[in-house]
Amino acid sequence: MSDFAAERPVNAVRLWSGGLATAVVAALVVLVGTLFFRGALGVPVLAPEEAGYLGDAGTAAYAFMAGVAALAATALMHLLLVAAPRARAFFVWIIGLITAIAVVTPFTQGVEGASPAATAAINLVAGVAIAVLVNSVARTAVVRRGGERRTTGEKPALHQEGILPDVGQAEFRGEPRGL
Repeated sequence: MSDFAAERPVNAVRLWSGGLATAVVAALVVLVGTLFFRGALGVPVLAPEEAGYLGDAGTAAYAFMAGVAALAATALMHLLLVAAPRARAFFVWIIGLITAIAVVTPFTQGVEGASPAATAAINLVAGVAIAVLVNSVARTAVVRRGGERRTTGEKPALHQEGILPDVGQAEFRGEPRGL
């Protein structure tokens, strides 16, 4: 473990339990999106129209892959939290660009009609859900050094991803503590 990682320990149980919950949400986003587009709008997403409102085995594989993507995003976040400065900022950029690829890809497959747009919309919602949920779980998974907690309710002036010490606004301005 590097000295940097020792400065910013990660509560892996909290991070991975949140990542698992995110995987369930991502899979459900795919299922709800498929049901909406196929059932409510009549757009055949990932399966022929005869397959029904939830599609076929392709829909199950699509939902499973969304869950796997959420777990991969959790692994990426864990790696970044341990090894990179401004981990959450890098995570948002990486997942944002991967989501952009997932949104554009259906339009490159040569399929006509509304199906590519529906698939792109589902990919967008799933990607945003993964990015937001894993990022918010990561915020709570970084363990403060020494287990320090502020009791004044004052927000830290110099706090960035758990790297800098918690220095209150008053102390940052040079005012002595306790005033």
